[in-house]
Amino acid sequence: MYEWAESVIGDQYPVPDRILHFTELLVRDYLNQELCDDHPPRGAFDLFATEGGTAAMCYIFDSLQENFLLNKGDGIVLMVPAFTPYIEIPQLERYQFKMTELHANRMSEDGLHLWQYSDEDIDRLKNPAVKALFVTNPSNPPSYVLSPEAMARIVNIVKEDNPNLMIITDDVYGTFSPHFRSFMAEIPYNTLCVYSFSKYFVATGWRNAVIALHEFNVFDRQISRLPKEKRKALNQRYASLTLHPERLKFIDRMVADSRQVALNHTAGLSLPQQMQMSLFAAFALLDKESSYKQKMREIILRRLHALWDNTGFTLEEDPLRVGYYTEIDLLVWARKFYGDKFVEYLKKTYSPLNVVFRLAKETSLMLLNGGGFDGPEWSIRASLANLNEKDYVIIGQGIKRILEEYAREWKKSYKL
Repeated sequence: MYEWAESVIGDQYPVPDRILHFTELLVRDYLNQELCDDHPPRGAFDLFATEGGTAAMCYIFDSLQENFLLNKGDGIVLMVPAFTPYIEIPQLERYQFKMTELHANRMSEDGLHLWQYSDEDIDRLKNPAVKALFVTNPSNPPSYVLSPEAMARIVNIVKEDNPNLMIITDDVYGTFSPHFRSFMAEIPYNTLCVYSFSKYFVATGWRNAVIALHEFNVFDRQISRLPKEKRKALNQRYASLTLHPERLKFIDRMVADSRQVALNHTAGLSLPQQMQMSLFAAFALLDKESSYKQKMREIILRRLHALWDNTGFTLEEDPLRVGYYTEIDLLVWARKFYGDKFVEYLKKTYSPLNVVFRLAKETSLMLLNGGGFDGPEWSIRASLANLNEKDYVIIGQGIKRILEEYAREWKKSYKL
């Protein structure tokens, strides 16, 4: 209660700067419940409260490079489609990582997207030149959980082939999946997890997120094994924080790096934000029947069907689908309804962006092009979180109408 009282007033800098003591206890239990399906690994996770998941991303990229865990030209793997900044940041002049993309291109026998990864692609992680794996799980925008088979294969690769692989997993949508288990639950030693409260609690404006890192982890071990000259440079960098900078954990280095080290004494998420985070966590821990989770899932599921049912397309049942977003590949349905010649006509005649621009103009509803997430070029991405149900009916009808108009123009031009 003292911690909450101070947090309401906001009369102090955050102490500890990484995260407040009782906030960490509550949020750690919450993550164990939601991301580890109430069966966390042995040991504890250290948490760093950040200004939303976006700040967490910035801090992670910066500290990985500052601590020589990733250097220019190092190989990383990104599982796509992915949240666009994960695609763009590694290409910046500051980082210039050598990025390999694994595409969720597996298809069903009926030619529909499964939004999962092939064994052959996953096996590329066996190469020790791959230093880090970046994954959003459940995915954005397809919004599918990584299959248990794919996760088990990655875990086995780490154990057998690439034990120093650093896994950075963004699990912000995990709370929308029943019995979700993150990489932080399956292989905690190699995993750094980002979780944001923004989506599940409809609170993007609060900027509430955490970075979770197990107390025993490959990041700390790799730092301890750096060449002598690099360890000396890091000791000088963090010397103002402790008499023994060589013992400083990677997660605490991130806290310092977030304030250019020199401003570490003012680091940390604001007290009111941390109090709100602790209230979110406490609420979920007290909701023993998961009634809130069920309600949230019901809402997005109704909106998902409102959209798909009005497109005329078939939405196959899939236990791995979360449904916070949906990604519709128009070429899949163009081929199913009208054949390969129509698909070639679309590619030659229109830009993939034409559909989303037409939807915006004709319905005043904005969707995004899936190609921007390194997904299929002709896919469109809709969020099921921020519109009224009737709006998804309009979107579905609009997609159907546009595809039918394309088909009529094609038939007319070829006199079919």
